[in-house]
Amino acid sequence: MNLVNTVAPRRPEGGEHIDYLPTPGDLLAWARRIGLVDAAEADRVAAAWAAAPDAAAQALAAAVDIREAAYTVLARRLGLAAGGEGASGGGAGDAAAVVPALERLVLRWTAAAGRSRLVLDAAGPSAVRLAVDGTPALLVPDRLAHACVDFLRGADIGRLRACPVEEGGCGWLFLDHSRNRSRRWCAMEDCGSQAKARRLTERRRIARATGKNLMDGSQAG
Repeated sequence: MNLVNTVAPRRPEGGEHIDYLPTPGDLLAWARRIGLVDAAEADRVAAAWAAAPDAAAQALAAAVDIREAAYTVLARRLGLAAGGEGASGGGAGDAAAVVPALERLVLRWTAAAGRSRLVLDAAGPSAVRLAVDGTPALLVPDRLAHACVDFLRGADIGRLRACPVEEGGCGWLFLDHSRNRSRRWCAMEDCGSQAKARRLTERRRIARATGKNLMDGSQAG
């Protein structure tokens, strides 16, 4: 989910927003920060990109393509796509709408698999694991492709939510792990608090305009 949330605010129809991955350097710093690559791997990627700036630009373009394809799939599942059908999450219209995005993900994923290798996983629960470490210049988008496909295949999508833009949220996606599945905001201390503050400000503005007491609704003065 980290990848699709590198745009704010997140609106299915697009519009003005901030992209937190505007350059290859920003992409690499972000990948290091979330643990997608370790320090040694980041150094190898940086060296490969410094030697071939075109490769750096291609890696960034691939990462953005993976991000937007994954968001299209998840937004459609939530019924958030621009001009979308409802939140049925499985009708023929929904399936047809995400086909191009799924095809892009498949292309990125299979290309990444071709640059990966199977290794024995003596300490893990499986016999082998996929090591995505073949080409330094493409290491970041390759790992993103695998991570996105793994998430789409394995996540409990029934818990998928979007921070409500129409109520002042950022539109970021998150998995609601609350006991009663009632979580509304990406983070209560961030978007939730801001929304509460805006509602309080609006109530105070109305109270001033109408001369009513904010606490009990009585007329002031």
